[in-house]
Amino acid sequence: MANSSAESEKEYGAESITVLKGLEAVRKRPGMYIGSTSARGLHHLVYEVVDNSIDEAMAGHAKRIFVTIHEDNSITVEDDGRGIPVDVHPVEKMPGVEIALTVLHAGGKFEKDAYAVSGGLHGVGVSVVNALSDNLKVWVKREGKEHYMDFARGTTTTKLKVLRTVPAKETGTKVWFKPDATIFQETTRYDWTTLASRLRELSYLNKGIQITLRDERPDESRDGQPREELFWANGGLRDMVTFLNGNKKPLHQDVVYLDTMRDGIAIEVALQYNDSYADTTFSFVNNINTHEGGTHLTGFKSALTSVINKYIERSSNLNKKDKEIRLSGDDVREGITAVLSVKVREPQFEGQTKTKLGNSEAEGAVRSVVNELLSQYLDEHPKTANAIIDKAISAARAREAARKARDLTRKKSALDVAALPGKLADCSLSDPALCEMYLVEGDSAGGSAKQGRKRDFQAILPLRGKIINVEKARFDKVLSNEEIRTIITAIGTGIKEEFDIAKCRYHKIIIMTDADVDGAHIRTLLLTFFFRQMPELIDAGFMYIAQPPLYRVAKGKEEFYAYSEKERDAYAERLGGPEGRGNIMIQRYKGLGEMNPEQLWKTTMDPETRTMLQVTMEDAVLADQTFQTLMGDEVEPRRLFIETNARFVSNLDI
Repeated sequence: MANSSAESEKEYGAESITVLKGLEAVRKRPGMYIGSTSARGLHHLVYEVVDNSIDEAMAGHAKRIFVTIHEDNSITVEDDGRGIPVDVHPVEKMPGVEIALTVLHAGGKFEKDAYAVSGGLHGVGVSVVNALSDNLKVWVKREGKEHYMDFARGTTTTKLKVLRTVPAKETGTKVWFKPDATIFQETTRYDWTTLASRLRELSYLNKGIQITLRDERPDESRDGQPREELFWANGGLRDMVTFLNGNKKPLHQDVVYLDTMRDGIAIEVALQYNDSYADTTFSFVNNINTHEGGTHLTGFKSALTSVINKYIERSSNLNKKDKEIRLSGDDVREGITAVLSVKVREPQFEGQTKTKLGNSEAEGAVRSVVNELLSQYLDEHPKTANAIIDKAISAARAREAARKARDLTRKKSALDVAALPGKLADCSLSDPALCEMYLVEGDSAGGSAKQGRKRDFQAILPLRGKIINVEKARFDKVLSNEEIRTIITAIGTGIKEEFDIAKCRYHKIIIMTDADVDGAHIRTLLLTFFFRQMPELIDAGFMYIAQPPLYRVAKGKEEFYAYSEKERDAYAERLGGPEGRGNIMIQRYKGLGEMNPEQLWKTTMDPETRTMLQVTMEDAVLADQTFQTLMGDEVEPRRLFIETNARFVSNLDI
């Protein structure tokens, strides 16, 4: 966003930095500041540094950002912005760059005069990155000089010094850091796909900014050459919608695009309809993905419904019956791919994960912009308007059939399982926070799970065969599938506009399938269903994937369960030497039904010993693309996906 106001053009110096102290707590409780010390928290360090560069770009002072993964998994982030202030702060008596890197929540983003809008305001500041790094070095080009400092675990080791003279117009900041392995004990290895996904997203949200990601780590597939990708979206959100719709068939060629300021809020919207039945809408505030929506999204949805209904009312091309239809919000959003981005000076976040916007002024601003500009757009593009109207009316006609199908999923009471004859083996406890339900593939595994479970808190729901692929089916068809209705009824929340998370009967819903091709397919079908139709369960942290062992390694009375080939070989060596000499039995589990109830409990269902993966919405854009690719109608993207990722497969069932 261009820095247009006179107020935000004020001098950016050390006095612009407001100080909120308290860095010493970061190393003691890192999870409080970056969410976790797992891979998620590790990658968050990069985002915090990049956010500072994005702030400079949004203020109109930076055009290029470079992110490099070095061979030792250290990171460099460099930009061509103004450079972090190096003059001495009038109160703190320290250079601005030292304050920014050693004092928690210190930064120009807390001073209204320095930044009109900050993308990193929701974050915790680069000082946290410094505190959680073994070493951090910073170079600042500013006012004709290149300055340098370095730090160790948040403590200054080299005071600010001038390295050399540079041309006055050559400005920017470069930060290098190496994460502290004593903090990030799970992993210190950065994942290219995870970083690329976020940087690509940032390029869409800040049109015109060039972000380069470079990986210097050796890789046989690249013959030792570095991997490099440039993310640059001159079309902004238009390019993002085109990317998201890559594996779908658009109903109109043009991407509807709105970009304006209203009441001091920058509002950017892009949308395009396709022939699918999913509503793929993403919303952002100051570059933060607002998974839980908020006032800006409410304003967008209500205006979209209103605009399309009013267009129908004044249309001369529709018959009387169609003109009498009153479309619901679900009708007008069927098959839409939309991205809404707003930039607010002082965002107020709320919700479970602090990703829900609460600013009331954002709702009115977005609603008025969409009402005004989308109406104008449809009037000027009748071909696009007619394609959207036809899609929405078709959805409305199917709505009544869906309503009838939905009635079949309702329970008379939370404990009435009469609608689930012989399927759901419920648990005896009634507190959802203590209860978990396993979705188990097949009656055989279901039988073992029922016998092996703890009946007080574990429920078992066996599924027969493969559920419908919701990526290719309209909602009424989805609800006509018996297995889907069974799942919805057992969970108890209802679905779509009737969904109520408070009625969820289990706070752990665990997908447990065989470790073969069919099991993987069923698991993907189930994840597609939950991602498309009940994403609130994922947002709430209720969705899990069970991890049954792949091998049993036994000799005499000793037995071990292995979850990888490496573990299998290690256990075999422990029992009998290299490649397992002696009377060693190695059993490859392809089906859960091959385990007896005791084995299934011990390896996969016992909370004390089991391994589970929690399903999250953190990479929702990438997940949306993956589900389209794997489960959509287009064959070519799926073939390319398989060819590209085949070399990463660790367990192939042929």
